[in-house]
Parts: sequence; C-alpha cells; structure tokens
Amino acid sequence: MNSHPEWLDKACFYEIYPQSFLDTNNDGIGDLKGIEEKLDYIKGVGFNALWLNPIFESTFFDAGYDVSDYKKVATRYGGNIALTRLIKACHHKKIKLLLDLVPGHTAIDHPWFKESMKDEKNPYSERYIWTTNVWECPKDLNCIRGFSQRNGACITNFFSIQPALNYGFTNIENPDFEKPITAKGPQDTIKAMIDVIRFYLKQGVDGFRVDMAGWLVKRDPEGKGTMEVWKQIFKTINKEFPEAVFVSEWCNPRRSLSSGFDMDFLLQDEFNLNDSLLTRCKHPYFRFHETESDSKVFMDYFEDLYEVAKSNGKYLSLISGNHDTIRIAKSLNNQELKFYYAFMYTVPNVPFMYYGDELGMKYEEHLKSVEGGYQRTGSRSPMQWTKSTLAGFTRNKNPYISINPDRKGLSVEEESKDSKSLLWFVKELLTVKKEHPALDNNASFRIEYNQAGQFPLVYTREKGDDKVMVVFNPTDVKKVIPFNREKVKLLLKIGKADLADCYININKQSLAIFSIK
Repeated sequence: MNSHPEWLDKACFYEIYPQSFLDTNNDGIGDLKGIEEKLDYIKGVGFNALWLNPIFESTFFDAGYDVSDYKKVATRYGGNIALTRLIKACHHKKIKLLLDLVPGHTAIDHPWFKESMKDEKNPYSERYIWTTNVWECPKDLNCIRGFSQRNGACITNFFSIQPALNYGFTNIENPDFEKPITAKGPQDTIKAMIDVIRFYLKQGVDGFRVDMAGWLVKRDPEGKGTMEVWKQIFKTINKEFPEAVFVSEWCNPRRSLSSGFDMDFLLQDEFNLNDSLLTRCKHPYFRFHETESDSKVFMDYFEDLYEVAKSNGKYLSLISGNHDTIRIAKSLNNQELKFYYAFMYTVPNVPFMYYGDELGMKYEEHLKSVEGGYQRTGSRSPMQWTKSTLAGFTRNKNPYISINPDRKGLSVEEESKDSKSLLWFVKELLTVKKEHPALDNNASFRIEYNQAGQFPLVYTREKGDDKVMVVFNPTDVKKVIPFNREKVKLLLKIGKADLADCYININKQSLAIFSIK
C-alpha cells in the first residue's frame, strides 16, 4: 500500500535553522537569501529536500515558535518575496521544501490574540481558551492573567508567551469554557489552520513539519481528539494538494500515521529513550569500546514501528539531531558518527540531517541563551563554512549566536579537501544510496544478524533486481558471522570486511555495504 507522495521514496532531508545558516546582509542573523545561495552545496552533498525551522513574523521569544503572523515571512529573513525566490530556486534544482508549522499556539502579539483579549465578544473570542474568571485556572494546565480587559485567564503551552489555540477538550471538567472539538471555537481554529496551510501550498511549498503535532486537544490522554483534528485537516488538504507532505513531531507513529501524517520523527532525547539507544544513551551501540550495549533492543523496537508505518503506507524518520537536541557530536566522535549515518541512510525511513552534523559540528557549551534557546542554544550556533574567524557565516563581528573559535578542521572549506573527513564520507554514502534502488526509503528490509549480547548487526535491503547488505561491527574485536556465499561487490567500507567461504569476516570498528547478486 502506498498512501504517501511518491517523491518521499527517495527523499533525504536537510534541516536548516535559518538564524544560523548564512547571513547575506551582515546583520548577524541568517536569512533566506543565504539558504538560496547554498543550494548547490546542499544538493552537492546529496540532499534533495529541506526543512526550515519557523520563518514567520514572530516576537522571537522562542526562536519563531511564537508566531505573530502566519502569513508573513519575518522581515529579518527577507519577507515573503525572499520565500518566493527560494521556492523557485529549490524547484529549479529539484529540491523539495518543507516549512515549519506551529499549530498549537501563537505569540501574545498575534492579531488573533489581541482581539481575543477584548471584553466584547468577537470572532476571535474563542480562538484561545479563556476561563470565565481571571482567578480561575484548571489545575492541570498553565495560564496567564491580569494583562487584558477580558475577565479571564488564558491557557498557555510551554512558555507563558505562547497562548494555546483552542482545539477543544476530550475530557471536559469545566463546561463553561471547556468545549468539545465539534464546538464552534475549535472548528473555527481548525478552519483557520487549514487556511494557513493552503496559503503556502498554493505558493509551491511542498509540505510542512508540524511542531508538537500530538498536543492540540487538551485533556486528551489517548490522543483521540487530536487525531480527529488532523483527520479533519487532511481530509480537506489532501484532496487539493495530493503531493504535499506532512511530518509530525509526535513521537508516536501509531497515532500520527493513522491520523494522516506521512512520517513521524523518532526523536533522540531524554524523553524518548528507545530512540536514543544507538547514539545518545549512557551506552550507545555505535560508541566504540562499548561493552554494555547491543543493537537488539533498538532493532526490535524499530522493527515493530516499521511494521506500523508500512501497514499504513507511511514512514518513520530517523534524525541526526535537531534544534531541540544536544548535537550528536557530543555523544559520538566523527568515526562513530560515520557508523550511525551509514545506519540512518540504509534502513527504511525518510532521514533528516541537521545542518552542520554532516561536519561533526560540536555542541557549544555554556552559550548565553538566545531567543529562548537556553541549553538548546549550543546546538544552534552558526554554520561553519570556512576556517576564518567568523566561519564564513557573516561579516558582522557580533553574530546573533556566538561562534566557537576552537573549531579546527570543522568547516566545509577544510573537510571538502580531506578524503577522510566526515563530510566526505556523507557525500560518498549518499551517492551509494542514490545509485542503488535497494536503498530507497521504501525498499524491503530484513535483519540477518541481530542477537542479544552480540555486537554485529547485519541486514539486507532489496528492490527489484538490486540487493544490498549492510554490516556493522563497532567493537574492538574481529567478528565472524555465518553467511551463505553469494556474488558480492563492496560499495563502501570503514576498516576491513570480506566474505570468505560461508562467513562474513569483519574487523574491529568496521562497517561495510555490499551489493549482492
């Protein structure tokens, strides 16, 4: 069953944090023109799709996740005209473009919220969730109060400057202001969000990554209300834009994919421990010299979710990291990263690389918080294009987020000249992926060797006449694995691996990708 746009089968995404990619007007902040100027680099590495973190007008108390106007691109990024140019440039180079949709809340200076604050009833009075008395606030929710003419407290999401949009409640405890999703207020919110989605899809945007997609309806412990909201949205959008793609930040493929999303992130952070077993846990599988880890727990977990995705005609999405997670280079060194990236691009999923992770950019410790980043600011530092003082990011001596001066060897300029660099490896890996249909995101998948307490991981991918086998051994000792001898061709390797008689011989800290006939 194929119930997703066909172009996802070969998609390799690159996530860009716009503030930190390339500054072309030297105000110290990245912009859309900077992204446009680097499309050849992006395509040259092997990426054919982009996801941009929020670019809309914002108070920027939370890096753009506090939207002031959904239909205006922020002036600092170049405005709507810059987005139009970027869409055209991306499509000319056959690169797809996703924007970041923030449907759960707005900024406090959004026109909708300003109208909702008024005491007089108006079309926006129920766009947000207001209690009937300023002293009233549900014990299980957060509120802000005391700053409006309206006699009520307003429910918020996350930071206090993010009033929650009203999608209704599943379990209603205060019927005076808590309404079901079928009520007029929630339905008007749904229509407004459909209008925002349609506005950008009509301009040629290829879809959206959806921020906190699973947390729209309040007091919705099983997610059923939020699932119904998305089904309603997709019922309208999919008819008009069948090629549009939606990826959810939900971390629950069973809910998100059955709601109509095309893919769901498997986030690696302290809240998603299974997702982190290969890279960001106490004993990551891909960390060399590790003796307390194996791949089986993760692969059993992954296979289960993979079957969920496949049964829905949808995808999982593995990531190198993102704007909310500590950079992966804090957990794995560059050689270990090559192992994880080889895994990320050869298992069935739609992979996402966070800008700079292809270089092994470091997590910058103890940076001053910028735009609500707090500890996340260290993962949002400027892209390192050159080895110059300002990394080729800007000519402004005071960039918005500071640049680490201790970054020798970690730049596009330096790694492009070094055949042993991480960037060079990523390019080779994505070339192999592009050339072999068996490594398409939707090709069949079978685990050949994955045993508890044993480090080697072996799996095969197959599509049509093309078959590929991938072998990992991140341990300190040589491993010998039984294998029925076939005609093979080595496509990519680290270390030493060969097939002899009926065995795979894979040296310590080695990986290999074979074509099998």
